[in-house]
Amino acid sequence: MPWAIAWSGGCQVPRLTAIIITKNEAANIGACLDSVAFCDERIVVDCGSDDDTTMIAKSKGAHVTEHEWRGFGRQKNFALSLATGDWVLSIDADERVTPELAVAIGKCIDKSGADGYEIRRRTRFLGQEMLQSRLFPDYILRLFRRGRARFTDVLVHEGLICAGPVARISEALLHDPVRRLEDALSRVDRYSTASAEMLVAEGRRVSFATGIAHGIWMFFRIYIVRLGFLDGRVGLLFAVANAEGSYYRYMKAWLKTCGGLGSVRSL
Repeated sequence: MPWAIAWSGGCQVPRLTAIIITKNEAANIGACLDSVAFCDERIVVDCGSDDDTTMIAKSKGAHVTEHEWRGFGRQKNFALSLATGDWVLSIDADERVTPELAVAIGKCIDKSGADGYEIRRRTRFLGQEMLQSRLFPDYILRLFRRGRARFTDVLVHEGLICAGPVARISEALLHDPVRRLEDALSRVDRYSTASAEMLVAEGRRVSFATGIAHGIWMFFRIYIVRLGFLDGRVGLLFAVANAEGSYYRYMKAWLKTCGGLGSVRSL
């Protein structure tokens, strides 16, 4: 029996759907789906994994659908279109819902005091929880009434727009995206390429100096303004990784617009 029904003594509460988009998330998807086992429906939309992601997801009882990749926003909106629950919880494969958060979610959708809920996310970087930098407190809109919210149709760094009132849940959503330095470098490369493509598509004018300026400012903002230095050596690495991402984003766009590359690609 779904926890969303059982927790209130058998009283039916609004159905809850969890949506997850994946590609090569075999190391994460099993634990992620286990953490949302209280949901009435779990939907995984995969875009061509060549590992065991889909097999693991199916073994966990999730509804798995293949869909061509067209960017984060469109992929999540496609997953949303498959949801049948009254409420939707959007979660990434490298995130985990704690038991305390699961209880809080059940209470929120039962009382229906808002159309959307921002959840406090606790992020780990290289095995250390980040208490400063730009990651704390990190409230992100992830729970919403179906039909009242939609993701922005962008290639990367999608947002979620809710048409009704939004409240907050203080219980934590655990986020562990970077466990090794190699993971950080890979994310910097992938995300900067996608972000550069967005800049080019938007017709943004960038120069060689733009990348340098944005990289320096990103490091200063995270390490100094957002007190990243209080996170110690890992805080320094986090600030450097974000500065590199910003730098490469604009440099890749510049190389594309100045004719240096036939297409934006990984450097």
